[in-house]
Amino acid sequence: MERQNDGSDSGCKIKIGVCVMEKKVSCSPMEQILERLRAFGEFEIIIFGDKVILEDPIESWPLCDCLIAFYSAGYPLEKAEEYAALRRPFLVNELDPQYLLHDRSKVYEQLKLFGVPVPTYAVVRREYPNQDLNYFVEQDDFIEIHGKRFCKPFVEKPIDGDDHNIMIYYPSSAGGGMKELFRKVGNRSSEFYPDVRKVRRDGSYIYEEFMPTGGTDVKVYTVGPGYAHAEARKSPVVDGVVMRNSDGKEVRYPVLLTPTEKQIARSICQAFRQAVCGFDLLRCDLGEARSYVCDVNGWSFVKSSYKYYDDAACILRKMFLNDKAPHVSSTIPANLPWKISEPVQPFDTVSGQERGTVGISRQSEELRCVIAVIRHGDRTPKQKVKLKVTEEKLLKLMLKYNGGKAHAEAKLKSALQLQDLLDATRILVPRTRSGRESDSDAEIEHAEKLRQVRAVLEEGGHFSGIYRKVQLKPSNWVCMPKSNGEGEEYPIEALMVLKYGGVLTHAGRKQAEELGRYFRNNMYPSEGPGLLRLHSTYRHDLKIYSSDEGRVQMSAAAFAKGLLDLEGELTPILVSLVSKDSSMLDGLQDGTIEINEAKARLHDIILSSKVANGIEPVEFPWMAAGAGVPPNAAKLLTDLAQLTKEITAQVKLLSDDEDEEAATNSDSPNHPYDQAKALGKTAIDMDRIAAGLPCGSESFLLMFARWKKLERDLYNERKKRFDTTQIPDIYDSCKYDLLHNSHLKLNGLSDLFRVSQSLADGVIPNEYGINVKQKLKVGSKIARRLLGKILIDLHNTRREVAAAAGESNACHDPTIVSSSKWKDRGYYREAKNEVFDRSSSNKKSIDLDDSHKETKYCLDPKYANVMEPERRVRTRLYFTSVRHITLSVYILPTKLLVDFVLS
Repeated sequence: MERQNDGSDSGCKIKIGVCVMEKKVSCSPMEQILERLRAFGEFEIIIFGDKVILEDPIESWPLCDCLIAFYSAGYPLEKAEEYAALRRPFLVNELDPQYLLHDRSKVYEQLKLFGVPVPTYAVVRREYPNQDLNYFVEQDDFIEIHGKRFCKPFVEKPIDGDDHNIMIYYPSSAGGGMKELFRKVGNRSSEFYPDVRKVRRDGSYIYEEFMPTGGTDVKVYTVGPGYAHAEARKSPVVDGVVMRNSDGKEVRYPVLLTPTEKQIARSICQAFRQAVCGFDLLRCDLGEARSYVCDVNGWSFVKSSYKYYDDAACILRKMFLNDKAPHVSSTIPANLPWKISEPVQPFDTVSGQERGTVGISRQSEELRCVIAVIRHGDRTPKQKVKLKVTEEKLLKLMLKYNGGKAHAEAKLKSALQLQDLLDATRILVPRTRSGRESDSDAEIEHAEKLRQVRAVLEEGGHFSGIYRKVQLKPSNWVCMPKSNGEGEEYPIEALMVLKYGGVLTHAGRKQAEELGRYFRNNMYPSEGPGLLRLHSTYRHDLKIYSSDEGRVQMSAAAFAKGLLDLEGELTPILVSLVSKDSSMLDGLQDGTIEINEAKARLHDIILSSKVANGIEPVEFPWMAAGAGVPPNAAKLLTDLAQLTKEITAQVKLLSDDEDEEAATNSDSPNHPYDQAKALGKTAIDMDRIAAGLPCGSESFLLMFARWKKLERDLYNERKKRFDTTQIPDIYDSCKYDLLHNSHLKLNGLSDLFRVSQSLADGVIPNEYGINVKQKLKVGSKIARRLLGKILIDLHNTRREVAAAAGESNACHDPTIVSSSKWKDRGYYREAKNEVFDRSSSNKKSIDLDDSHKETKYCLDPKYANVMEPERRVRTRLYFTSVRHITLSVYILPTKLLVDFVLS
């Protein structure tokens, strides 16, 4: 055997064998690093080539001291192992562990063995396509594997590590559907399929929980266990559009790793014995900031980073010298030999900065924080149907979904559950009215409500938990004897409550997107189209919160689409970028008692017309007792009832005509209910408007039911009593029809709108307190958490600005901070939020609890051409309903926030 070179012979060079496929050798990163190794003058680079690797026996392969060998498509890994066993060169990456990288389940097992955090996962193995497995269960919104449940959204990955077709399945509460991730094709890296809801059954897969990362992925590249370079990029799960620069390369930005993440990189090198490797890091914040590894790629190099190439070449040189020539100094020379031939980064004389840098020149004033509380966009009216049911089919359905418990309530939300209910109502109720004179009023009303339930379930063409939900609660029982003589209770009557509506309309979605674009262009004037770039570099700290209501979530997603200039459907954007926080942005139940008291008092004021007239002007007019209620409220209320009755009568005629048409076409497969378009569509249905039908997927039957309920609830003919709490609902319904159903030309609708608006302007603000004291009491209960969170945002921003200013001054003085300390200092966890003691007039301070600690991730100034890397813009967006707007923006914070800012 030929003697291996140990570097002891004068003038001998260490031979570096590159035993990889030619396609990998010719890629730019490999060429850059090999060229730098050659420039040191200590190494001879030997390229084996495809012919040698694939055709020649290993005995005739070139001799080398150190071997770079890694698997790629078509590579004979076993042959490379035999060569390494024969010649025993120093291996940069061990060969045997590379087999693990072809099986994602083995990768995860190895990561867990070395204490590397991975998402919660389970494995499904099939011996042949569509094999039935007794441990695998699939339902509408979850799967179970060996008893472990994964609720949507979850991720489906092939066990085969070379198969990069990864699927994400979304819950019906977010609109459902599936997104496929794949290797970049042109400017696409993923596609969304709204109608795909079932998982693949053609092979073996890993299923894992979906980890929200705020729309940004992090790729980490190691060169030995002591070096890791990280780059952030726009995540493919958002809209699938690849951001590219003017050269056509994907835009990525170097970011700093946390100490924990650096240890993860070290552990991965050791776990797989791969000095040079890459892996995907998911940074998510699920109550606590955590980082998870979701894929390990083996040999990987960064693209287009000269500084990284310098580092990689120097580290590899040190590895080779330490193993083959330990007597030769591996200290990095003061002047790197290739620097004289390296192209200079072009400088933009117009902007005064290097091309490709992020940011603009420093101005006298800089945007640091944007906080907004935003109401949802235009929606359909919210509706509720209540009826008592005694039909056996419906009672059995209730027992099916409440676990067979006679006294338990059943909640139906999923597509399967709602389909079962629809099938039952189709059997129980004919599509047309019976018209029998023998039917009692109660029987007619019950049949009408069942027809309404069926029409709601048939509406839209598919089910979505955001917009429809049904409750079945037993209300009467009978004791049934059992075979053993004992009695068992069985429900014979139940209360059914169907809630629907509140759908974000096409107009509402457009409103939200346009507002997002307006924010991008006006709230961030110095960034403009670079806002998404700022977000990808962690220099835009963006968090979007939403209440639990579907219309609010979709408004938040549409806004994010416009703000970040995204494309595609809203469901992936919603799941990736919007966090639900119902305790902060819902919470109406916290003030129920006070709100009911205010409504009762408001009822008396309206009916007695004892409205506060002639009040002196005040700074906040909405704080005056009963302010806004018109002086002639009692008369307007009578007019409201009459106009509502007239509109209801007109819609009934339209509903009767539709009923006759349905009877004529009952055998037709193209019934308008079944062909209605899905809820949440983005464009007006011009065909329905041209045909004189209600806009959207609402039928005349549902439109009539909506107005009939409003008429009946507003004024009780039998008791001769008004219900003033219906005023906002009538105003809401009237405004909706004026906007979306104006083509129906309902006489008196404009008059009804003027009357209802006049009353609603007084009712809505006063429902949350009839005077200052009540408003503050209700506001403190409902909006307290939101206001506390806004104070935290302001406090963290002010502290961050001060810290950034200190870092900016210190980084220019090399005697104060070393470069290594600068890099470690880029990451820190903000300390526990302080509790602010406001002025003595505040009895209680806003609670700033531990639930809003934040982790700061930073751009790496060493590798990125970025001006002011310490500067960050914090954006916090809170999407909610009108009550939080009223209470949090106008009532509580006015003086509190001003005092804070001035302090």
